Amino acid sequence: MKKYLNAIIVLIAFHSINVISQDDVEEIVVTSAFIDTSEINNPLYVIDGSEFSDGATTSLGDAIDEYLGVSIADYGAAVGQPIIRGMSGPRVKILKNGVVNRDVSGLGVDHLNDVDLNDISQVEIVKGPSSLLYANGTIGGIINVVDDLISSKNFELPEVAVGYESQSVNDGNSEFVNLKGNVGGFNVNFGYKNTDFGNYDVPSGAVIHSEEEHHDEDEHDEDEHHDDEHSEEDLGYINNSDFAVEATKFGVSKVTDWGYIGFGIDNLESVYGIPFHGDEHGDEHGDEHGDEHGDEDEHDGHDEHGEERIFSTTDSETFSIRGSYNVNGSLVNKVDFTYRDSDYSLTEAHEEEEHHDEDEHDEEEEHEEHAPTVFMNEAVEYGATFDISNDSSTQKVVVNFVDEDNSIVGEEAFMNPANSKEFTIGYYLSKELGMFDFDFGFRLDQIERSGSVTEEEHGDHHDDDHGDEHGDEHGEVDYYNIDDSTNSFAVTLGRSLNDNLGVSLGYASVERLPSSIELFMNGPHMATGRFEVGDPNLNSETSNNFDITFNFDNGDFYAYASFYITDVDNYIALIDEEDDHMDEEEHHEDEDDHHEEEGEHHEDEHDDHGHGNLIHANYMQEDAEFDGYEIEIGKSFDLGSGELALSFGRDVVNAEFADGHYVPRINPARNVYSLVYAQDDLLFKLMLKDVEKQNDFGEGETATDAYQMLNTRLTKTFNGMGEGELKVSLFANNLLDEVARNHSSFVKNEVPLPGRNYGLKFNLTF
Repeated sequence: MKKYLNAIIVLIAFHSINVISQDDVEEIVVTSAFIDTSEINNPLYVIDGSEFSDGATTSLGDAIDEYLGVSIADYGAAVGQPIIRGMSGPRVKILKNGVVNRDVSGLGVDHLNDVDLNDISQVEIVKGPSSLLYANGTIGGIINVVDDLISSKNFELPEVAVGYESQSVNDGNSEFVNLKGNVGGFNVNFGYKNTDFGNYDVPSGAVIHSEEEHHDEDEHDEDEHHDDEHSEEDLGYINNSDFAVEATKFGVSKVTDWGYIGFGIDNLESVYGIPFHGDEHGDEHGDEHGDEHGDEDEHDGHDEHGEERIFSTTDSETFSIRGSYNVNGSLVNKVDFTYRDSDYSLTEAHEEEEHHDEDEHDEEEEHEEHAPTVFMNEAVEYGATFDISNDSSTQKVVVNFVDEDNSIVGEEAFMNPANSKEFTIGYYLSKELGMFDFDFGFRLDQIERSGSVTEEEHGDHHDDDHGDEHGDEHGEVDYYNIDDSTNSFAVTLGRSLNDNLGVSLGYASVERLPSSIELFMNGPHMATGRFEVGDPNLNSETSNNFDITFNFDNGDFYAYASFYITDVDNYIALIDEEDDHMDEEEHHEDEDDHHEEEGEHHEDEHDDHGHGNLIHANYMQEDAEFDGYEIEIGKSFDLGSGELALSFGRDVVNAEFADGHYVPRINPARNVYSLVYAQDDLLFKLMLKDVEKQNDFGEGETATDAYQMLNTRLTKTFNGMGEGELKVSLFANNLLDEVARNHSSFVKNEVPLPGRNYGLKFNLTF
């Protein structure tokens, strides 16, 4: 039935080319690699690169968090994985110049998106039919980072840009340099950025430690226990929240009458702390950890409060070829082509303890070393987009192939190596259909995922580290090869009701094959504090989305409203087992009395209570419904000396399973107030983000308090320096120094959002 439906849809789309209006199509604001000449109805947002170059350096997700319908799942300052309308993870794809970014952010919530925001043209947040050209499974949408590393136009004049930034919240700084020019007829682009941020500050009392919920009166003196709690609670900063990155990129292109061709090399190396690790929670309640607390100040590998240094290092190498050939044929106008070879690795490690006193040597031998875990992703991607537009419509056909290998080696190797192969054929149409602007997108993906799952047999090693635990396991390996096809399509109709008011109606059906993690995950994931188990028998998700959008604009006043409903069949979510932590306090009280018996009953304990102190969680499927809206109104005032713009926006997402339970980690409603004053070379911005309390929480979650985030920025541009231009930006984030927790974060209590942050930024271009 599905094949027949697809055939009918494609035939209708092609037939519509010949029967609808021949009027000219307007130019589009989205200028990415694939969609550069058509009109996209309601792309959501196109953010100018100056918003990133003039503001504070942060993660991609945090940089776009202020936009309605967009939020983040953070894991400290380095990690901010984007969420669009409640959809996250593999449902939202991050792209560089129209090609999916193949890092390992999908393998862990503590993994950052490998995206360098230095010297970018714009960031596009796209939903609807056009997003189907870029990637499969984009139920939420795509976020496309666009730059001119491989320029499609000749650089007219040489350009040198240098910059410096300083932030107070992390005692950090950042420097960059960019060089552009035309050398011997070739466009040459070079960029370098170095960022070094320390642990970030939080308001006093912001950190809530997990151990505060568990009291063992028989083992610890109560007064001493509370003293330790308060000292940690009032720490004033987040341990292991540092972030350093060094990004280098180099591109060369040649522009001719027939088009252009070029290559680019991206290298990004980073090191960042992991502010939470699940095995710490388990150790906190053991006798061994209690003994270690007495000696914690003697370990250089630990900070002053006994928390171990846990960090990740990343190294990515990306080689890209991109170009365009003007065919100017009767059917094909031009062909855009791309090739990308990416090699990405992330190593998570524990800093080794160093003991300076000889009498501590015995204790050092007792301390188990943590072997590093290496996450690797190697991917090769080929793609071509055929422009078959005519005078009446914009039409694109895309063909794409991806071969991607994931592997995890080391202590936290919670998934065996996996391979994905994807072959895609997509079609996109945009034109005027009578009184309507008509967008249509369709894609067919043939996907093959291969991997294996090791059925664990646990031995007698309850007090051993997870690395030893896995080393002693001897289980059967079940191999899987999942070969399936998915198809997706989307339609948008837009109409101008009058000169000021427009409306668009959209429908999208998107099918998503489960990711490798959802299929083959089987092991302890310390970043989430869980023992996560995938399911190779998961079915594809199928989402059906309806949305209606109104736009009003009369020059000095505008209003925007968008309402949507998304039904997802077989929605995949990580669900905690209800009785995993049923009596953790009792368990720890009996630990000493029954230490010998634990070895004997260890296997049963894993079955009943998760693995050690980790929550047992499974990737499971259940129908779910997402609904919500975004509204925004704004008014501008001509003050003579400048222009003042005021706006108010609100976004709401509701998400429930079919049985009435709430979908976990859905951010609450937000109100966004904005003031912008522009005068010649002066720009002042003030934004208040009012985040409401989240009481609609899923299994294993708790309510999250409301907070207000007040941010401001003042940018002054100085000209009259010959051919040069100097921009000076003063910014301040979280001016109110609010205790802020992100509900979508797995570590909202242990890792709150940063406190008050003042900063200064210089950008000199000449």
